[in-house]
Amino acid sequence: MAVITAPTYDPQTTAENLANSYVASAKAILDKQSATATATASGLTKLGSALSTFQSALAGLATSSTSVSATKATFSNTAIGTATATSAAQAGTYAFYVQQLATAGQVSYNVASSDATNAGSMDVVLMNGTTIKVDLASADGDKDGKLSAKEVAAAINAAADNKSQITASTMTINGDTRLVLTSNATGADNIVKEINTSGLGDANLQAALGTGNQTVLTAASNAIVYAGGKNGTKIEQASNTFSVVDDVKFTITQAQGVNDAAVTLTIAADNSGTAANVQKFVDAYNALLTSIKTLTAAGDHTLTTASGSATTSADAAFYNDSGVLNLRDRLNGILRDATGGQSLISYGLIANKDGTLTLDSGRLNKAIAANPEGLDKLFGRAGIGVDSGVLGAMNKLTTLWTSSAGGLITQRKTQNDRLQSDISDRQVTVQNQFDNAYKRYLAQFTALQQLQSSMTNTSNMFTAMFSSSSDS
Repeated sequence: MAVITAPTYDPQTTAENLANSYVASAKAILDKQSATATATASGLTKLGSALSTFQSALAGLATSSTSVSATKATFSNTAIGTATATSAAQAGTYAFYVQQLATAGQVSYNVASSDATNAGSMDVVLMNGTTIKVDLASADGDKDGKLSAKEVAAAINAAADNKSQITASTMTINGDTRLVLTSNATGADNIVKEINTSGLGDANLQAALGTGNQTVLTAASNAIVYAGGKNGTKIEQASNTFSVVDDVKFTITQAQGVNDAAVTLTIAADNSGTAANVQKFVDAYNALLTSIKTLTAAGDHTLTTASGSATTSADAAFYNDSGVLNLRDRLNGILRDATGGQSLISYGLIANKDGTLTLDSGRLNKAIAANPEGLDKLFGRAGIGVDSGVLGAMNKLTTLWTSSAGGLITQRKTQNDRLQSDISDRQVTVQNQFDNAYKRYLAQFTALQQLQSSMTNTSNMFTAMFSSSSDS
């Protein structure tokens, strides 16, 4: 009798393979759509970050007190002082004689340990009349019942009225501990004048901090400068930094000798500083352009299989995206827009083949020499309510993308989020189709396997029966 033979298989594996085949087409489409949506989400984040960084650079190039064109202020003797000027400073030359620097005062008091019981409070009075109230009630940090000079110093430093006006410390000289009070600001009015001890509870501490026991370690002084030279106008102030020339600040660092000639402060255009500012714009623009180039790049479409079913790399998130490409082209167009017959190209900004910029400093300097005010007029300023020139035009354009209130980045993210949510829902549906198909196929092939097993057993039984009869 013929033996029944049947294919050997695993119902679970067979059911899984058939279920996968059942949903393969729909799953492949959704997987590709999901990958694209994920890439788009990442691309939008990167584009938004690049645009925001670019806008910050634009805003920093020109403000209410600075501009792209730089101005420098220099002393004829840099050992005497240093100076800075805003772009609004007018060119000119000024003579100054530095007679005296402003210094910070320092005084000390011999302070021994005192009774912390009912310590009370004291007032540190500055020469300008400012009073710093110091409460010593909780100054006994180690709770030994005594107030040391260090504990008094800590209380002064922690006083709410102090506001870093003075710094209290201690030092020991020939076995005597001294409380040292150092003014943090220069000028004669900022030194400690006296300590009002009437509120202290310990008589010894009152005596130690009395006016008669104060030692001046460093005398405080004001800065004295003569504008116009030794016989000029005397200027005296507490600080070593002066603002007597409009839009210029200078800080004196060394007093001059009696026989020294006055120093000269010169304010003039700073070509190297201007070039550095323009280079900041070039760098910011090139960085943004590089980001856009990366986000719009084409993938490598070289086929890697004989059937042509795969490529070595996919297109970037915004490959052939008309909106992003339009953004790039409009930025380039703003660069070339002319004002009064001139554009930034006239000031040495050279466009390379890949769209990036290079600065020709020599050409920039020549253009500035011919038209000193033209560069700032072209660049203008970036910011809400102040947009003007190239910076303003680029800021307005990029704001259309970065604005949190309906900007293109926000709109696209919202649309992409909806798409991703829809894809997720459809993926759940496909997963359910897979699960149902798998259960159905598993039940069918499990039943078939059981039927085949039963038929095989029956066949084997008949084979054994007829084989026995034949033998007998």
